[in-house]
Amino acid sequence: MPEHATELHTPAWPTARSARTGRRPIEDFFARVGSDPLAAAFPDARRAHPPMRARAVPEPDVPLHWERLLAQPRRQRGTAYVHVPFCENHCLFCGFYRHPWREDAGAPYVDQVIAQVASLRQRAVLEGPPLRALYLGGGTPTALSARDIARLVEALREGLPLAPDCEITLEGRIWSFTADKVRAAFGAGVNRISLGVQTFDERLRRALGRKASRAEVIHCLEQLVATDAGAIVIDLLYGLPNQTPELWAADLATVTALGLDGLDLYGLNLIPGTPLLSAVASGKLVPIGHAELGRFYAAGAEALDRAGWLPISTTHWRRGVRERSIYNYEAKTGADLLAFGAGAGGSLGGTGFLLVSDLADYARCIDTSSCPAVAITEAAPNAALHDAIRQGMERGRLAPDAPARLCRERTGTDFLALVEPLLAQWQEAGLLTRHHDFYDLTLAGRFWQVQMTSRLTDWIDQELSLRSAPREGDRDDRTRHDA
Repeated sequence: MPEHATELHTPAWPTARSARTGRRPIEDFFARVGSDPLAAAFPDARRAHPPMRARAVPEPDVPLHWERLLAQPRRQRGTAYVHVPFCENHCLFCGFYRHPWREDAGAPYVDQVIAQVASLRQRAVLEGPPLRALYLGGGTPTALSARDIARLVEALREGLPLAPDCEITLEGRIWSFTADKVRAAFGAGVNRISLGVQTFDERLRRALGRKASRAEVIHCLEQLVATDAGAIVIDLLYGLPNQTPELWAADLATVTALGLDGLDLYGLNLIPGTPLLSAVASGKLVPIGHAELGRFYAAGAEALDRAGWLPISTTHWRRGVRERSIYNYEAKTGADLLAFGAGAGGSLGGTGFLLVSDLADYARCIDTSSCPAVAITEAAPNAALHDAIRQGMERGRLAPDAPARLCRERTGTDFLALVEPLLAQWQEAGLLTRHHDFYDLTLAGRFWQVQMTSRLTDWIDQELSLRSAPREGDRDDRTRHDA
């Protein structure tokens, strides 16, 4: 326990399940009550939502399920994602590296993605509400040539039912994002650029495997802002090895002076299989302790508040009105997600799917009109309820009305009665405040939002499952009656 934390009123660590029911007591989901909720509200500090519990479709049945997905019109809000799986080098912290970039690979790959989009032209899946956001991610989409960026975006705009105000994001890195590519992207219809800066500090950048210098990063961002053609957004990471509060403050000061439209602040995740985790395991690098991460988050939030930035999610801030961050929000909260490209993942009506990641296999599937999906998962029973909860928690305010309606319609259960003991304890722990009929996350609550959302949905799943399961006595009665 950190030395500044006080002893707990309630357990923060999992306790033994009931031997008879397997039920975890509500105390397992409580937060620590202490002097510093930013440092020690929960024992884990993961920054990404755990995957939904869903049943995998048997592999031989995947092609049939894939055809069914494409044959059904969409009925809910939608987005689209295009995966460009090439990187010019493997950054130390990244868990998404798949294929090294080769110039001769770009054009054929873009041809294949365009062909995949064209293959849906007569499919019912393109019917339904227009798509609110289109995101080109990776990997490094800006590694593509200017011509390939332009023709890919133009083909996507022509082949997909995009809303008139669709947010079209091109993700990438500063190192290869040259002026001709910038002109090509905006000219083709991109209206949002998202760049992974991570830090401006030269020493930290070199340790992470970033190629561009501080001066090059700043020059590129200044040029992008000067184009005035779309929202310019960057990511910063906190919790990096050797990152001090002073270095973090310098990064924040640089951001607020550049005239950017949006900023994501992400805590470092030590992802299995990454070079960073290997370096940490061998003792070569020592990351910031998780008890210190909340202070970095708080310093970031306070610096942005002083500079007049507005938080629009628990990790994202904007300056002005150009930045909307539609894709990031919709993709986390249950919107349909059409996915294109090798290794891309999507979701339709709550059914998740993953496309083949091997480049040769992907090309073969597209060329032969074969099923490109390698895995499909059916929607989890409480997926809609989870999405309704996450929609509020991501924004920093839990509105109970939609979850209450879904809970009542599906199970007849009173949502507020179910969750009120947990929400009350989180208020005591300094993570929530009651505001009219809403529950607003405090600064500490916003930092711990992922852990809170996970615990809230886990508690609901457990209780709804137990309430719907037959009791032991009921089973005995049915057995006697059947006999």
